[in-house]
Amino acid sequence: MGLGTVFLSEVLGTGILLLLGAGVVANVLLAKSKGFDGGWLLINFGWGLGVFAGVYIAYKSGAHLNPAVTIGILTSGADEFAPGVPVGVGSTLVYFAGEMLGAFLGAVLAWLAYKPHFDATPDEGLKLAVFSTGPAIRSYTWNLVCEIIGTFVLVFVVLALGKTPTQLGPLAVAMLVVGIGASLGGPTGYAINPARDLGPRIAHALLPLSYKGTDGEAVGKKDSDWSYSWVPVVGPIIGGAIAGVIASLAF
Repeated sequence: MGLGTVFLSEVLGTGILLLLGAGVVANVLLAKSKGFDGGWLLINFGWGLGVFAGVYIAYKSGAHLNPAVTIGILTSGADEFAPGVPVGVGSTLVYFAGEMLGAFLGAVLAWLAYKPHFDATPDEGLKLAVFSTGPAIRSYTWNLVCEIIGTFVLVFVVLALGKTPTQLGPLAVAMLVVGIGASLGGPTGYAINPARDLGPRIAHALLPLSYKGTDGEAVGKKDSDWSYSWVPVVGPIIGGAIAGVIASLAF
């Protein structure tokens, strides 16, 4: 399989993941949405089902959808990222690029779907929450620890699923994501995916999201919270790498 196919597969799969994932957050948080105030579990299930759909879409590339998964496979000592895709520097970078672009595009599509609701929402923090994660209690060290643990669980179990004939396929990964969100998502919003956070955060910075008052003037200042942005990138990378190393010893 060519790397062009891998790239397109990851773009499409990660795009669907972010469209549905950012979409469920928008549904719960943005003003006048029919799903407004639907709660944390609705967000958890929305993200899980986004993973479910994305994995099916990206089947050709092995449906990584997440640089942490790619890194976990790399550090596990695997020879291939997917059937016919050998592990190497070039293929690794192609996966990263597809995942980042897909996440960016998926977030833009979610913004388009909810454009009137973004316009009707004065709270800039709620808008940012549609695109990226943020801590409930800001403590960079402990936020990083939480992202490492959550991503370790994700990648370690995904690698275990690849070794066991569960017959559940994407459904198992989807329910795993729901479980991580319900159990470990409270402190940081469980990015557990560098592309999922960074791609949409870039989209947030670029899109016209300023709230306008009744006089048509912009109200408030858009802030993409770049001071925190390294946590949901570095944490998942570390967690994924550790999961791969331990999986190579355990499985």
